[in-house]
Amino acid sequence: MTIGITVGKFYPFHQGHDYLIRFAKARVDHLIVLVGYKPPQAIPGAIRASWIRFLHPDVEAIEVLDDLPEAPEPWAQRALEVLGGRQPDIAFTSESYGEPWAQLMGARHIAADPQRQNFPISGTQLRADMAQYWDMLTAPAKAYFAKRVCVLGVESSGTTTLAQALAQHYQTVWVPEYGRWYWEGRRYSLNSEKWDSYEFVEIAKEQAAIEDALATRANKVVICDTDPLTTYIWHRRYIGSDCSAVEQIADSRYYDLYIITEPDFGFIQDGTRESEHLRMTMHQWFVDVLQKKGKNYITVAGTHDRRMSQAIPAIDALLEFLPLKDLHIQI
Repeated sequence: MTIGITVGKFYPFHQGHDYLIRFAKARVDHLIVLVGYKPPQAIPGAIRASWIRFLHPDVEAIEVLDDLPEAPEPWAQRALEVLGGRQPDIAFTSESYGEPWAQLMGARHIAADPQRQNFPISGTQLRADMAQYWDMLTAPAKAYFAKRVCVLGVESSGTTTLAQALAQHYQTVWVPEYGRWYWEGRRYSLNSEKWDSYEFVEIAKEQAAIEDALATRANKVVICDTDPLTTYIWHRRYIGSDCSAVEQIADSRYYDLYIITEPDFGFIQDGTRESEHLRMTMHQWFVDVLQKKGKNYITVAGTHDRRMSQAIPAIDALLEFLPLKDLHIQI
C-alpha cells in the first residue's frame, strides 16, 4: 500500500488546501494529513481536522502540536514519530520546504500547484479579509464562520416570508421549519392531537441537523426560520410544561441574532394552524425566554417592507467584521 503524507495549519481550511488533498489522495492508496495546531489559536486543531474529515472521510487527519521550529528536520522527525513506524512513500506540499522534508523522511516529494494557479489564496489572505475571499473557504469552514440569524415568532406572524426574503436579499441559504413538516406528516395518524416529549426532542435535533447541513452553502450568513428554542416553546404549548432535553439542545446552539416577528396583523388560517387563541401569550413566551437567556434580539413589525428595513441593518452590522471567532488571532 502506497502511503502519502502532507502537513499544514489549515487555518482556515480553504480551496487551495482542498485541492492539495484531492491531488495527493488520487496518487496514493492512503493519505495522512498532519494538522499543526497551537493551543492559543482561535480555531482548535480538532475543529480544523474535523473539516478535513468532513470533506475527505477516506483521509487520515491527525492533529499535531505545533511547538517546533519551522524547519524541515524537526518536522520530519515529528511526522515519523506520529506515524508510529509507518513509512511514507510520497510527501505532497505546495511549499519550498517540501523537498527537504520529504528526503528527511525517506520519501519522494511531489509538488502540487506551487504557483497557486488553480486557487490563488492563502490562509494569511483569508485571516486578513475573510469577507473578500469568502468563496475560497471550503464548505465546512463556511458553516463554521457564517453568522447565524434566527427568525422566530408565533403562527401567522410572517416568519417564513421574512426568512425567505432575507435569504434572497443576501443570496444565501434559509433553513425551513422541520417541525411543520413533521406536524403535517403526522396529522392523519390516530390520536394526532396527542403529543409526546420525545417528538419534540427529535424535532429539535433534526432542525439543528438541517441547519448545519445548509450552512455549508452559506454566503456569510445563515437565515433560520425557527430553531430548537422555538421547539422548546412549542413543547410548552402542546405538553403544558417545559422540556429540559429540548432546552439542552437549544442551549447548545448559538445564534448571532434573533429576529422576532410581531403578530400585528390578522390571523390567517392556512388549514393547518390551530393556536390563534394563544397568539399573544406565545409571543410573550418568546420574548421572555430570549430575555431570560440573554439572547441578542430585535423585534420587527409593520408591513413586509418595513420589517425588511428593520432587519437588514441589524444583519449588516453582524457582517461588517468576520473574524476567526476571536479578535486575538494567533498564527
